[in-house]
Amino acid sequence: MSQEPRTYALLLFLFLSYGVASLRVPNSRQDLHPLLQKMAEEIIDGNYLMALLDLIQFQSSHMWTSDLSHRVLAYLNSRNVAFTIPSLQAVMETHLEQLLYQPQKLLQDLREADAQQFRTAMKCLWEDKRDHMNLEDIVIDLREIRKQALQSPGVNRSLFLITLERCFQVLNSLECVEILGKVLRGSTGSFLQPDITDRLPQDLHEDAFKNLSAVFKDLYDQTSAHSQQALYSWMAGVLQASSNATGDSVSWVSAENLWILGRYMVHLSLEEIMKISPVEIGLFISYDNATKQLDTVYDITPELAQAFLERIGSSNFDMRNISTIHRLGLLVCFYSDLELLDATMAQVLLHQMIKCSHLRGFQADVQKLKADLLDIATENQTLNETLGSLSDAIVGLTHSQLESLSPEAVHDAISTLNQVPGWAKSQVIILSAKYLAHEKVLSFHNVSQMGVLLPGVSTQAFYSMERRDLAQVLRSAVSLHVSDLSPAQQQGVLSKIIEAGDTTSSVMEIQGAFFKEVSLFDLRREPGFNATVLKEKELRRSQALFLYELLSKTTRRPEELLSAGQLVKGMTCSHIDALSADSFLAHFQYFENNLSLLSPYQVNCLAWKYWEVSRSFMQPFLLAVLPAHYLASVPASQCVPFLISLGKIQLDSLVLDPHKKSVVLGKVQQCLNNSIADEYTIDIMGNLLCHLPAAVIHHGVSPKAWATALHGLRHCADLSPEQKAAVRLRLLEQHGLPQNWTAEMTKDLGPFLVLFSGDELSSVATKFPDILQQTASEMAGVLPPKDFLWAVFVSVRDRSARSPSIAPSPGCRGVEIPSSDDVFRLGEANACWAPQHLLCMEEDTFIRNVDLLGAVRGFSPPQLMALKEKAVQVWNMPSYWREHHIVSLGRIALALSESELEQLDLSSIDTVASLSQQSEWTSGQAKSILQGFLEDSGYRVQDLKSFHLVGLGAILCDMNITEISHIKISEFRVVVARIGNLLCSTHVLAEFKRKAEVVFGDPTEWSGSVLQELGTIAAGLTKEELRVLDKDLMPYFQPSAIRCLPDEIFKELSADQIAALGPQNAAAVSATQRSQLSVPQLQSLQWALDGAKMRFWLDEAPSASPTWTPSSHSPGASIPLGLWPGCLLLVLVPQLMR
Repeated sequence: MSQEPRTYALLLFLFLSYGVASLRVPNSRQDLHPLLQKMAEEIIDGNYLMALLDLIQFQSSHMWTSDLSHRVLAYLNSRNVAFTIPSLQAVMETHLEQLLYQPQKLLQDLREADAQQFRTAMKCLWEDKRDHMNLEDIVIDLREIRKQALQSPGVNRSLFLITLERCFQVLNSLECVEILGKVLRGSTGSFLQPDITDRLPQDLHEDAFKNLSAVFKDLYDQTSAHSQQALYSWMAGVLQASSNATGDSVSWVSAENLWILGRYMVHLSLEEIMKISPVEIGLFISYDNATKQLDTVYDITPELAQAFLERIGSSNFDMRNISTIHRLGLLVCFYSDLELLDATMAQVLLHQMIKCSHLRGFQADVQKLKADLLDIATENQTLNETLGSLSDAIVGLTHSQLESLSPEAVHDAISTLNQVPGWAKSQVIILSAKYLAHEKVLSFHNVSQMGVLLPGVSTQAFYSMERRDLAQVLRSAVSLHVSDLSPAQQQGVLSKIIEAGDTTSSVMEIQGAFFKEVSLFDLRREPGFNATVLKEKELRRSQALFLYELLSKTTRRPEELLSAGQLVKGMTCSHIDALSADSFLAHFQYFENNLSLLSPYQVNCLAWKYWEVSRSFMQPFLLAVLPAHYLASVPASQCVPFLISLGKIQLDSLVLDPHKKSVVLGKVQQCLNNSIADEYTIDIMGNLLCHLPAAVIHHGVSPKAWATALHGLRHCADLSPEQKAAVRLRLLEQHGLPQNWTAEMTKDLGPFLVLFSGDELSSVATKFPDILQQTASEMAGVLPPKDFLWAVFVSVRDRSARSPSIAPSPGCRGVEIPSSDDVFRLGEANACWAPQHLLCMEEDTFIRNVDLLGAVRGFSPPQLMALKEKAVQVWNMPSYWREHHIVSLGRIALALSESELEQLDLSSIDTVASLSQQSEWTSGQAKSILQGFLEDSGYRVQDLKSFHLVGLGAILCDMNITEISHIKISEFRVVVARIGNLLCSTHVLAEFKRKAEVVFGDPTEWSGSVLQELGTIAAGLTKEELRVLDKDLMPYFQPSAIRCLPDEIFKELSADQIAALGPQNAAAVSATQRSQLSVPQLQSLQWALDGAKMRFWLDEAPSASPTWTPSSHSPGASIPLGLWPGCLLLVLVPQLMR
């Protein structure tokens, strides 16, 4: 028996209020209840968890009285137990730490618990509805314990494993299934590995089986394809065993079994589907919930869908009956019986097919079916007559078809048109013009009907509306679509709202994300802000800086400001430093909950404040933003909490300096010992998984942990080339060459297919083209490697049934011509067509797909030139093009020469705004666009409104100095933040800076909010102006402004100014800027990069290390208890005691 103080730690604190060192009471054994005797023996043996469970069991059926404490102490005393309160405190900190960060120990303890203890454990965690447990003067917060338990990495995994191992032997199966469901729903889906089925009982009670199947159905989307197949096999095995089916000709798939399978029905084989009896499939379709189930089979394949449709057709259901069509769910997306179909049925099918966008893949097939049904639906009627009954198939209408519509038809069908997803911007422009042509006057009533067509209203039209109508729009449901407007359109709305009304009421009534567009100038004119009105508004950092400073003068309670939505963005270091120690610690949770809103500089200030007031209780992740040597303060014994804390943040957003990051990750590797032993380590690492060195990925992740690691690596967006290479090598070692992969493996490894060469992917393109194409379609926002795109291209080209052109264009005989179906399927892989193929494309194919082609980012200049030539062939010379033509071109417009750009009708700022979205214009092209707009619109530079300036965007950078000087100050001042996003030349920024002086005064008077608002415009400061800037303003430059400062001007900053830049701005300093600095300046830059605070470098030796004990907690802070055994241990925590 151990005599260490820790042996008695757990229970002794229960009696802390008695402060007893020893106690002698005769007959202690006879006086103590047997369950409490058992508890005491567990304490003596060091089985703290078992003692806790015994106590909970006792307390659930007995009233706790103060004399029981004496009796337990007497019993312990009779066994020669002695202790002191100080040693108890120290031991408990260590004990809490073990329980928090060793979930494997929890698993082992629960394995060793007796049946009653295990039952108590499960009930305490999952079923006990009590929020508190009363032991006389001590109250244990059970609700907080449960909450913290399930948030601790690794604990859920232990609970999941122990439930599978023991629960079904101790508790009834329904209770165990409920517990499994709660554990799994709180996980990321990585628990459901294929081998789980080996641990599931085969003899579950019917109700328990149905409930567990429902859990698996709920988690379907989080489950890997391999695991889906394994779970299906388990479910099918249980269902088959309980069915009355005999022989191969009779199917075990009854109507009820289909319902139990739910989404897993897509794993039935074709042969099994074809054996389902007509009676059973008919019964299934007749279920009220069958349609709801069929609406969710997103991953069904055409072959399986056709098989189900055939079986349904063999029952008593008429496949041409409208009621039957309504019951088919996503099966309707593969409806094939079009022969002799009438227009009414075609319209019904089209209406049902609006849900087909949820399918995973096969969208080209769906589009083709919709086109066929559209032809049938309009066979004996015009588009004008049928427009409102064609559902989302109308998205497939060409520009000319839309232009042929009458304004009356569009007006009558607006309730359908305004909610159809998938419109291209060019289509929206046409339809909006048609609708407004009927309405004549733009009012709240007709704008409120437009829904998704709202972005088709011109900026000028918005600006011409009555202010009261616009204000009503912003308060109505249609305001949800305001975020879809272009920046120019938003500025048109905003300028009218503010110009035409009282500034105070105008600014206050702007809600949500739209509030970010309000200028700092207009905010400064608004005196009536309070923290409450800001809660639902999104803020730019410049707005937040101004508003926080303003409100802090009248608000004495920090929580009012910190809880006011995004206002925390504006809290400066001086505000943080001004908080008392108690106030800072009490409110730190506000900062932690809004970490994503804080800048690296703010987090650095928080870290220093925490270091000053309570370094022993410091949140571990904050050490990463302090100078690198502070990481040395993390002892090996505290590695787990350090990793957990770092794993909960986005390291890339807080540690920007590569050297600093390498130091942080070096500490991580040291803590991991350069290896990952099991799944628990993956749980603990969290987001740090994305920063694993290539060597660890390749050699350090154990086979046991690999599946869980791979599940996490899928979500890492920015793996380095070395990391990607290591993942690829590991995949080849674990899974072999892609040519040997199964369909499930290919699905599961989808995001990693981009890591393989063209040769390695060729077999995937041949065997699983649909999976490859679906993987490509899910890579929105990412430009995949050429090898991957080529594999996608080959997979589409090899399956395409291309027919030669009947009348090929000159030079196109024998040239492979892309079909409309090809273009739709390929997406970004259209970049693999040769320029000649694109030039020879049929006109109808170009017309139907021009918006898609204009969005391809990988097209080279020759390819863009070919597509521009095709546009000229189809639409005639650029002088004939209308706004919707120009908008639809996207990147293709980059191929227009300066003379062709001059031919365009650029009278609308919306047309210009669509062109300015492209970032690859030459200076000559940009000047042609600018001059074309001024000439075609009839405006002079001095006539330009704020929304014109926003619409011109980067084209403003090609204005000359004289033109910029003519921009009205009244218009410039409300779009400063927009212009401050532009990366213009130094002389242009200098001219904009001169205008900013008219708005905000001399640079020596600028505040942090002004500097932040100016953005890159601040890079127009002269050497003299830069030198006299207060160093405390340096963190409020935007990083883009630092990058834009010319080298010869940047070097004029003093060492103190550079040291005050803050981590984010210091990381923005370029190599050429750095090369101009002196040794003292370089030292200051390094301090800024490292997150140093000057007086700490002066007052404290760099080798100083804190006494860092994260398991100790400061007053007001919550303990991150990760283990539910804290049921008793939280007695130790003052903030959970009342």
